[in-house]
Amino acid sequence: MQAKTPNKGLAGEEAAANHLEKKGMRIIERNFRSRTGEVDIVALDGETVVFAEVKAWSSYGMENLEQAIDAKKQRKIIETAKYFLAAHRKYRYMAIRFDVIFISQDGINHLASAFTESV
Repeated sequence: MQAKTPNKGLAGEEAAANHLEKKGMRIIERNFRSRTGEVDIVALDGETVVFAEVKAWSSYGMENLEQAIDAKKQRKIIETAKYFLAAHRKYRYMAIRFDVIFISQDGINHLASAFTESV
């Protein structure tokens, strides 16, 4: 599996944030880190807090997402989301969703509700 270069990763996250804003979401945090991991983008979609993982690859397709966002990675994102909600109490009673945004040379694919907390 190819690691993303910092510039490609940042450009991908910027494109993903712009995509979410065009869909009417409000970005509330980028690259939120905790001791358990990182969430690329935290956004509000109405009354739902969205935790989005961004994958920016040029040589791999969407079929490789399963390996890139395996159960271990999902658990890290979920634990980081819990930490975010504990640190930002005003969001803790809102619905939450875990999305994956895949950036490739073919465009942006946004998979809403890509996984759930029951990993």
